[in-house]
Order: sequence, then structure tokens, then C-alpha cells
Amino acid sequence: MNTTLITEFILLGLTDLPWLQKYLFVLILFCYFMDIFGNFTIIFLVIKDLTLHSPMYFLLAYLSFLDILFSSIIVPKMMAGFWMDNSISIKNCITQLYFAHTLGCTEGVLLAFMGYDRYVAICYPLRYVVIMGRNTCLKLFFLSWAVGLSSSSLVNAIMTANLPFCSKNKVKHFFCDVKPVIKLACKDISVNEITMTIVSGFVSMSTFSLTLLSYCYIAGHLIKVRSSQSRRKAFSTCSAHLTIVVLFYGAAVCTYLGPTSEISLEKDRIAALLFTVLSPTVNPIVYTLRNKEVRKSLRKCIKVSGKLNFICS
Repeated sequence: MNTTLITEFILLGLTDLPWLQKYLFVLILFCYFMDIFGNFTIIFLVIKDLTLHSPMYFLLAYLSFLDILFSSIIVPKMMAGFWMDNSISIKNCITQLYFAHTLGCTEGVLLAFMGYDRYVAICYPLRYVVIMGRNTCLKLFFLSWAVGLSSSSLVNAIMTANLPFCSKNKVKHFFCDVKPVIKLACKDISVNEITMTIVSGFVSMSTFSLTLLSYCYIAGHLIKVRSSQSRRKAFSTCSAHLTIVVLFYGAAVCTYLGPTSEISLEKDRIAALLFTVLSPTVNPIVYTLRNKEVRKSLRKCIKVSGKLNFICS
């Protein structure tokens, strides 16, 4: 029996209601602008301000860089879909899927490293500069990319690329993600579903467990500390990171560790908004509000720019 294979998909986006699409476009455009502006601001501050030249802020700037990349491969295409037929070739769809998962895995590994960084800063403050030196930061940087490029992202992309797509071409999502794409295949996808759950679950649980382990050691250390001031300082150091960890893994668990049903796919679109639009927008705000050094650097930058504007005028 001859089977005609399709060559492109149509992304259905968030909603098919025209009036709601306009409001969502404005809202997501605003969030995307705040995402780019906020994360670039953090990168700029870390590069320009010598007081932020430390491993903690290197990792923070790296997180901002990943957030910009992650949202930029998804959000512009999603916004275009509010105004036109959002078609995408299967090749480009698999490419988007791969890089979305690569950046997601890389960020998960980075969050684990940031947890370790806080463990060293709180439990071994006198040895912090030695343990978290330049070479260590570079190793963590390359290791996170190595895991991201070659772990679940590669497995999911290869297995999805090998599926035949015959008649159904409407992806019930605003970007090419594994679950809604493999749902369109004209063959049994049970192996893909099991593999996706195992591989994605292993990577997510491994990085989450390492992050949790760092905080278990931190908690054990703080129990022995009698100074309430030291505890407050430690909590201030960790609170922003913990907020981002909860957002990141909460969305990941909702999206990738559930069944590939119609109801699940609808919930996945909502959960995906957390880590593609909301989380990259919130991250710089959380760190700016929670981190005293970043706030101080930002105020200093604003004062300098204000003085320059006054002189120029």
C-alpha cells in the first residue's frame, strides 16, 4: 500500500479565537521584550561591574544567556502564528525540537551547578574562590553544553525524525515539542513515549537530585550555625535560585512525565508557557529583587547614565 508522506506541519498555537489571539500577542510580545531587556541587562552588569566578577555572577549571566536563546527559538515563531498560517517544514520542526530540548537540558545542568556554587559559598566561604576558580567555571560551562547537546535532546530528535508522518499535520502546540509531534505519526509510538519518559525523566531527576543534594548539605550546615544573621544571609543567597528551580522543574514534570493524551497535550501548552515565556521573563526580575549586589550595581549604572545624559544635554 502506497503512503504519501507530508513535508510540513502547521502549529495551531495557543488558541483559535481571533479576539483572544490579539490580546495574547500583545502580552507575549511584552513578556518577550522584558525577557530580552532584563537578561541582557544582567549580562551587561556582570561584564561591566568588577564587583560582580565572581563565579556566582558568571553562572547568573550564563543563565540569562540561555534564557535569551531558549525563548528566541520559540517565541518569535509563536507570535508569527497569531497573524498567519504557522507552517513549518518537518526538518525545521525537528531542528527546533532538538535545540529547545538542548537548551532545556543545559539549563537544568546549570541550575544544579548553581546549587553547588551556593553550597560552596555557604559551607566553605574561605575556600570559595579556590574551589570555584576560573578553570572550574569553564569546566562547568562546557560540561553543561556537552550534556545538553548529547543527552535526551539528541535521543528524542533522532527517534522523532525516524517516524513516518502521513496524513495528520496539525501540531496542537505553539512550537515543535516531542509529545504533540509524535502524536501525528502514522505508526505505533509506544516505544517513543516510553523512551521519552525514561530519558527525559532520568536527566531531569538527575539534575534535580543534585540540586536538592546541595540544599540538603546547606540545610545541615545551617542547623549547626547559631547566628540568625548568617542564616538570613544564606537564605537571601539561595531564595532566588530556589524560586527558579521550582518554576523550571514544576513545568518540566507537568510537560514531559505525563501521558500523550489529548487532555495532557492541552495542559502541556499551558505548562510550556511557564518555561518558554514566563520563566525567562521572571528570572532577571527575581535575581534583581533578591540579590543586593545586583541591585547595587543596577543603581550605580542608572546613576552613571543619568549623569552622562545631564552632561550631554
